[in-house]
Amino acid sequence: METLSGALTVGFDLDLTLLDTRPGIKATFEAFSIDVGVPIDADLVVSRLGPPLSHELAHWFPEDRVPEMVKRYRELYGRYAIEPTVPMPGARDAMRAVREAGGRTLVVTAKNEPHARVHLTHLGMEPDAVVGDLWAEGKAAALRAHGARVYVGDHVGDVRGARTAGAFSVAVATGPCPTEELRAAGADVVLADLTDFRAWWEGYRG
Repeated sequence: METLSGALTVGFDLDLTLLDTRPGIKATFEAFSIDVGVPIDADLVVSRLGPPLSHELAHWFPEDRVPEMVKRYRELYGRYAIEPTVPMPGARDAMRAVREAGGRTLVVTAKNEPHARVHLTHLGMEPDAVVGDLWAEGKAAALRAHGARVYVGDHVGDVRGARTAGAFSVAVATGPCPTEELRAAGADVVLADLTDFRAWWEGYRG
């Protein structure tokens, strides 16, 4: 794993932190449901984004079929999920604010890394590094390896990852977890969304 060093590194989660992937994931699950012949409530799925795909599929399939279903879903993902995805409000500016201060940006996500990279490249949002397939406390390994002192995410799992890594936890209330839940999980600060990031960042840097 190539690491970032020297400058202050800020990590970001992907789904519902940097990118609104809900329309694309919903479309993919609708196509996937038809493809495998199993009714799936795509609206329910996108209301609880954050954990790995295998966790979601375990709600709809027996445990022994989940690996097979992960593979099939991912085969459909590129066809349905990339085009409808857009940046979350303030996402581009948040990454720009870090870079303007001489910092570096890192994306650590539960999404599989190839699709995370495709999303970011498609939208012209190029962080300094991307690490996929990590969830909750598991994100701490990548945050530590890259020397991230701040981690920004929308889920209590992101808060746990930041705290495990000893990073400052910035939560945004743009995902499935409300402000009170993010605070209770131990977030150091909770922002309404990333449009508030630049002002917080400038104060944090002093």
